[in-house]
Amino acid sequence: MSDALTQTNKPDEKSLATEGSPQSGRAGGLLRSTLVRHVGLMLLALVGISLLLETVSPFRVSQLGELTYFIPAVAGLTVLTGLNGQISLGHGALMAVAAYTTSVLLDQESPLPFALIILIAVAITALVGALVGAAAARLHGPYLAGATLALAVGVPGLALYFEETLGGEQGLSVSPPRASPNFATFMADVTGESLSGQKFTAYLGWALSLLVLLLLSNLVVSRYGRTWRAVRDDEVAAELAGINLGRARVLAFVVSAACAGVGGVMIAIITRLTAPTTFTLVLSITLLVAIVIGGLGSLVGAIIGSLIVVFLRPFVTDLGAEGGLNAAQAANVAPLVFGIVLILVMLLAPRGLVGSVRFAYLTRQAARQAKAQR
Repeated sequence: MSDALTQTNKPDEKSLATEGSPQSGRAGGLLRSTLVRHVGLMLLALVGISLLLETVSPFRVSQLGELTYFIPAVAGLTVLTGLNGQISLGHGALMAVAAYTTSVLLDQESPLPFALIILIAVAITALVGALVGAAAARLHGPYLAGATLALAVGVPGLALYFEETLGGEQGLSVSPPRASPNFATFMADVTGESLSGQKFTAYLGWALSLLVLLLLSNLVVSRYGRTWRAVRDDEVAAELAGINLGRARVLAFVVSAACAGVGGVMIAIITRLTAPTTFTLVLSITLLVAIVIGGLGSLVGAIIGSLIVVFLRPFVTDLGAEGGLNAAQAANVAPLVFGIVLILVMLLAPRGLVGSVRFAYLTRQAARQAKAQR
């Protein structure tokens, strides 16, 4: 009997060798790696978006393309406001900086490669964000909001001052980049259809948007993300812990501005026109509304807020037209419904959609644990 028990409980040497091997340790470490998980999720998302772009109508493709300049900007703003606690009403102006940089660089006889143009536009926008962040590092609450509001109002007016370079009120027309022959041939072989310029722009925008989400998703769980949360929650405690408050705020503003720069690049090549009327205060407020609806500090909330901003208005407009309203009436109903949705979210889900769901889940889990311990 004892021999049988000993034989039963004796560990298998082969399994011990496998479990203790460096290869299994590396494999387990890779599976537990946050970066690997995020890369896998982004690749799955890219595959899903590709399938969606190939199956929907051209109008839906245009809407999916429109999402690609909202998502990076909203994601960057939710990092700034949700994680670091800085309220910005000037992100529309930062998008304008990148859009005008892109338009000017593309409007050359021999333009630079588009990848380099993206890097230049994002770098210039990040530099502007660093300057604004350094100036705003000493401001808090409504004072910071007022300073960034002045930025949102003032920057589009520069196009009128530098009319010869920036096109004045008429703006600058933009020639979007074209797909390389190899990529166009590959897509034609896979889908059986020629790749249109609109669809290529949507592919490009989603690749950039997912790259931004990948970088931010890893940044917010790093020590920088923890630092931003510490500054947001308690500045005194953060300073006593050795955190440089000004440096943390400026870094958050630079990261957020760079994300807005990606959105600015995409808005230029998708709308094919860069004009002051595109970057009014309404754009900055819309970005802020998106993070409030989705949930502050949540990248998933940034995506949900962007979806609502892009799809709600056309849906309400079409619904009003089907209900017998004329075009003007249907267009005026859309902002009303949008405002009602915002009020309802603030009343019923003050943490935003994602934040409220997460809070309800954690509350239920805590109640279950307390009940189990009794």
